[in-house]
Amino acid sequence: MNEEITITGSIVLFDENLTDLHKAIECFLNIPFKKKLYLIDNTPSRFFEYVFVDKQIEYIAIEENIGFGSAHNKILNKLKNTSNFHLVLNPDVSFKPSIISPLIKELEKDRNIAMVAPKVLFPDGRHQYSCRRYPSVSELLARRFTFLKPMFKSIILKGEYRERDLNSPFFAEYITGCFQLYKTENLLQLKGFDERYFLYMEDVDICKKIDEIGKKKLYYPKEEIVHVLKQGSSKDIKLFFRHTSSAFKYFLKWGL
Repeated sequence: MNEEITITGSIVLFDENLTDLHKAIECFLNIPFKKKLYLIDNTPSRFFEYVFVDKQIEYIAIEENIGFGSAHNKILNKLKNTSNFHLVLNPDVSFKPSIISPLIKELEKDRNIAMVAPKVLFPDGRHQYSCRRYPSVSELLARRFTFLKPMFKSIILKGEYRERDLNSPFFAEYITGCFQLYKTENLLQLKGFDERYFLYMEDVDICKKIDEIGKKKLYYPKEEIVHVLKQGSSKDIKLFFRHTSSAFKYFLKWGL
């Protein structure tokens, strides 16, 4: 199995913690398959050009911040006839390389599964609710404004599938974009992420697109990863407006 499978991965870089990034890259390079990692640098200064050098890494300089989805899409043409599986990976994620094999097995079990993702934990071991129902306007507002949370608590809990056994696999409506493992053919069929989103909501949007092609997304909590989760939009006013803009575009596209 190891000799037959090629897995590619992509990480978009901008303002990254180098310690976290090193862990993410090391985890990918230790995956026990033939592999290639694309580092897509959105910094105008090409900051990351010589920070990580390895024969299994291809560095791509964009020289401007074009956003998350657009940057990941830059390598789609490189995946044709090259990759069986592709991992969209955040720079602040770490995982045991051994989790990849069971995730691939789940993808191979069902031709209708386009993407799989594991359970996500915070560094302190707390659960991150990474599989969600598609968001409503009220849920997104409550998540951004703390004073609204008590009024919309039931909506938030429902959105996070709190009524389900989150230790058992199931097909979720959407899975957050910090770690998404695709069958490459399906990612190419989707044409990657919608580039109208600069940052935020592109992971929700691509899950909607998976629905449109009649495929599914599997939440597979028998394997797990660690995600630092910066939550930039709750701390930075510019990112807050980016998030708001993306939400507006999402509901214009898909409806309320």
